[in-house]
Amino acid sequence: MKEKILGTREIKYISLFEDLTGSTVIDCRIDDENNRVIYLVAEGQIGLAIGRRGIMIKRLKKAIGKDVEVVEFSRHPETFIRKLFQPARVNYIKIMDQGGRKIAFVSVVAEDKGIAIGKGGKNINRARYLAKRWYDIDDIKLIDKPAE
Repeated sequence: MKEKILGTREIKYISLFEDLTGSTVIDCRIDDENNRVIYLVAEGQIGLAIGRRGIMIKRLKKAIGKDVEVVEFSRHPETFIRKLFQPARVNYIKIMDQGGRKIAFVSVVAEDKGIAIGKGGKNINRARYLAKRWYDIDDIKLIDKPAE
C-alpha cells in the first residue's frame, strides 16, 4: 500500500476524534461538498468510536459543525467494501481485473440499493474513494446479480 498523505485540517480532525472517543483513526477525509468528515477507524474499534447510542458522533458533529461518518477498516478488501456499504446488506462482492483496471462488483439486497448509493451518490462515492485509496480498486459497480 502506498503512503497516505494527510493535510493539516485532517490531522486536526483526527486529533479531536481520537481525544474524544479514545479510538484509533487510520485515515480521514474532509468532504466539503457534502459537509461531512469521514473517519476510518482501526479494526474492532467501531463501537468505541461511535459510542453508546451514537453519543460520540453527536458530540463530534456539534464540535466541528459537519456530519460525521465512521467506517471500520479491514485488512481484507472484500470485508472492507462490505463495511463501506453498511447499513446496506451486501449479498456478494467480487474483485476482478478488467482491461488492466481493478473493479469490485457488489450486489446488495434490492431494498437497500438506495442506501448503498446514497443521496446524490454520496455513499457509493465514499466507497469508491476509500477502496481506491486503500486497495487500489479503480471502480465499484453495483450489480443486480453476481458477475461470472
